[in-house]
Amino acid sequence: MNAARFALCLLLFLMARTTYAVELRISAQALEHTLKSQLFNAPSGRYYIKGDIGSPCYVYADSPKVSFSGDRIVVHVHTSARLGTHLHGMCIGIGLSPEADVSLLPDAEGETIGFRDARIEHLSESRELNFLLVPFLDRKIPSSMKVNAADLLRKVLAQSLQSTGYDLKLDRLKIHSMQVEGDMLVVDVDGDLSVN
Repeated sequence: MNAARFALCLLLFLMARTTYAVELRISAQALEHTLKSQLFNAPSGRYYIKGDIGSPCYVYADSPKVSFSGDRIVVHVHTSARLGTHLHGMCIGIGLSPEADVSLLPDAEGETIGFRDARIEHLSESRELNFLLVPFLDRKIPSSMKVNAADLLRKVLAQSLQSTGYDLKLDRLKIHSMQVEGDMLVVDVDGDLSVN
């Protein structure tokens, strides 16, 4: 009965000539999951900025945590570095393990939930390490958090025939605005669905 009511409401929605805005609410945990799956996907959930798992000298970030502060999205990462000279299979130098934070503003780009205005909030005391961390925090993190909302919704709707008995398809999606409200990223969208 619930599937029938859902289908009827959806059909009435689709038959209306006017497009209605829909509000998507995205949690910090969902953004964190996206960041981990797209960027922190090396062994042990690391992203190597310099070197790799077998390098004696390396810099990597791990343990990303996403939160909201005011109108910004904050990404906190733990970094580990062994900076120095590679000599006989060892790294002769110093080891550092600071925390770093970057904040971003949400930004709509077509069907994509994106981010802009990366601002480094907290960095290490080491100039050498910061030389490697700044491009990672400024460019790599914002580009890795982008999500095509239309593709994501199409993947979810691909299972609609099995779960509801109706084949639902997303024909069009347009993101109008995004903003942080409390503990959620609120995305206002409109779009067109087809029911077969």
